[in-house]
Amino acid sequence: MHTLRIIVAGLLVLALFLGAARLIGGPGKAPLAKATLWFLPIWLAAALANMWVGVTQAGYTVAQETPITLVVFAVPAAVALLVRRLWLRA
Repeated sequence: MHTLRIIVAGLLVLALFLGAARLIGGPGKAPLAKATLWFLPIWLAAALANMWVGVTQAGYTVAQETPITLVVFAVPAAVALLVRRLWLRA
């Protein structure tokens, strides 16, 4: 259940990035596409921080946390890249 909450949080963070890009960057597709690229390293850092908490606080091993971290990062990252691809196409 925690993993699902973190993935949903990642999608919400992506939505915040896209909303901020619209407010700051104005109309057009370029600010939104750029926001997805800004999101990726920040979300990777957040996913790794979540892994660190799982290892240091929850008592999991790195081997146990690594696949979960990959999923936690990959799902919002894939959505971000899909959004980028769709906006750059249209």
